[in-house]
Amino acid sequence: MIKHLRAEVALKAAMTASLQYADLATDRDPDDGEHVVPGELRRFLARLRLLHGVPFSYLVPDEQLLPVESIRFFHLDRAWTDALVQGALSVGTVSSADRTQLESVYPHVRDEVDAAERVIRRPEKEDRLDGAGGAITGFLLRSRAVSGWPNLHVRAYREDVLPDSALSTVAESHPSRLKVLRMERLAPAVLLVLIDGVPAVVHIEEPRQGLQFGARLDNADATGHRAARVHARDALSGKKVLPEEVMNDTNSVPVPFRPGAPGVLNVTALRDRLVPKVPNADGALAPNAFALQMLRFPYRQVFGDPDAPREQDRFYSLDAFKVTLALEQWKTALKARLEP
Repeated sequence: MIKHLRAEVALKAAMTASLQYADLATDRDPDDGEHVVPGELRRFLARLRLLHGVPFSYLVPDEQLLPVESIRFFHLDRAWTDALVQGALSVGTVSSADRTQLESVYPHVRDEVDAAERVIRRPEKEDRLDGAGGAITGFLLRSRAVSGWPNLHVRAYREDVLPDSALSTVAESHPSRLKVLRMERLAPAVLLVLIDGVPAVVHIEEPRQGLQFGARLDNADATGHRAARVHARDALSGKKVLPEEVMNDTNSVPVPFRPGAPGVLNVTALRDRLVPKVPNADGALAPNAFALQMLRFPYRQVFGDPDAPREQDRFYSLDAFKVTLALEQWKTALKARLEP
């Protein structure tokens, strides 16, 4: 039968535990030296911090919180994940002495798990990021883009220093780029991403695994209709006809489709439309020149542009979040859905 310890005995046990465990290395990891917490346990707890094994219903309790073709950015509450780790560690405490020892060594456990968070996901040839973890942000994306392009690229930056259309080869260990701590498809069309820090801008981009040919959608007209267009390029240099960021009747052409076959390009008619718009085309487009006109870089969606004209395209500080649905209204709606 286990008896509870008296206060003075518990205090003595705590002091003894502090002397025994504070500076004692119990595990030597071949990757990162000596630690108080064994490597497997340290990595297990770090994965818990990154929500591995946490039921999806805990993250999104209602489907309406993540509707189809939506993205939801969030800030991960450290108090919540710390409680998760403490709960896992409490499984191994049986007596009051065990709990006292755990309380004494827990600051070292917390610091080592903080550091382990940043190496759970480490791309090949990427520099190791050391140091304690900080704020963790992230997003949930539910879209056909996730299922259509399983290898989506996600890049997060501390500040908006990169043009939206510029290529980036900056590694995650670079000071201007934030590390992606976790990136995983939870379902065929649901992507979870956790980021080490609070980004100013996030890029989500189709994978650059080969050449792509296609058209772009132009700006919607007054009725909301959007048509496919091809932006003309110089036949010699490949540069887009100015202006590059906007498609109009001087630098692009609408895409013709075959009669009775929506979505199937009329290649001959498209070539004829492009010829007068393409500089240095000399009145004709050979197959290779036509292929140059149809070349398109992978699509990139930018979130958090501070100069974006639309308010919903800009990020705000964490304390700017405001609840837009009253609690009682939410309760009433939920109750109505649950009632038979």
